[in-house]
Amino acid sequence: MHFEGYIALAGLIVGFAVGMTGMGGGALMTPILVLLFKVQPLAAVSSDLVASLIMKPLGAGVHATSRTVQWRVVRWLCLGSIPSAFLGVVFLRSFGSGRTVQNVVSLALGSVVLMAVAAVIVKTLVDRRRHPSETDGEFASVEVRRGPTLIIGAVTGFIVGITSVGSGTLVIVALLFLYPRLRGSQMVGTDLSQAIPMVASAAVAHILYGDFQLALTLSIVAGSIPGVLIGSVISSHTSSGVVRSALTVVLVASGLKLVNVPTPAVGAALAVCVLVVASTGLHTWAARRRVRQPAVALTA
Repeated sequence: MHFEGYIALAGLIVGFAVGMTGMGGGALMTPILVLLFKVQPLAAVSSDLVASLIMKPLGAGVHATSRTVQWRVVRWLCLGSIPSAFLGVVFLRSFGSGRTVQNVVSLALGSVVLMAVAAVIVKTLVDRRRHPSETDGEFASVEVRRGPTLIIGAVTGFIVGITSVGSGTLVIVALLFLYPRLRGSQMVGTDLSQAIPMVASAAVAHILYGDFQLALTLSIVAGSIPGVLIGSVISSHTSSGVVRSALTVVLVASGLKLVNVPTPAVGAALAVCVLVVASTGLHTWAARRRVRQPAVALTA
């Protein structure tokens, strides 16, 4: 496969979305490769993982210099995720090659994308209910819960090895519940740092046993890196709520198609999602309008 300009353009769009919202790139890029560009699921997962390995150190380096990484949490996450990510690929290999393994990857990918959507919704609801005092002030230093942290790493690593999805969204939501005292920047920094060795393990396994395609990976990277940078700059000045809502709808459609849900059912689900997103957006807009509206004194 030669360099694909359209795939680079898709990488640019996905990178922009990731920079704007922080939503995991694997949950977006891999379904796009499978559904729009008709790339075989295993090749999409393999190439996207290697591309992710190239990009993640950029964000992790920023957080490391800002000291927003909980390295003890990273250590225990990696103890579980590094071997399980490699084993996830070996598990795929046990299905052989051809249509069987492609179907397994497609179904697993769709299921995890829908899990990622649920995780994003949960995170949004939890963030809205967190008191400002829980995120303000000095960075929190937490006592590491070794057993649960290792299990989170192991489960997420296995999922990432099979689907390339989950190294971001799923881990951050798990950290949100396991370490509620961590600030948002600490969760992101910790997640990005632990994701590097986990994705590296899965990427090496996919290079050895998967269907890694160098040209496909380079096409993704060529678009996604400038996309991430542009999205990050814009997100620092504007709200990412609209983009996040739109991406949630897209992910629902992608996940349902990947698990072979009939098109009419996908259309019905999308209609419900659009209505929910629209009503939520209107409610949020109305609430902000009431807050900003100055109090008017009643006159007799």
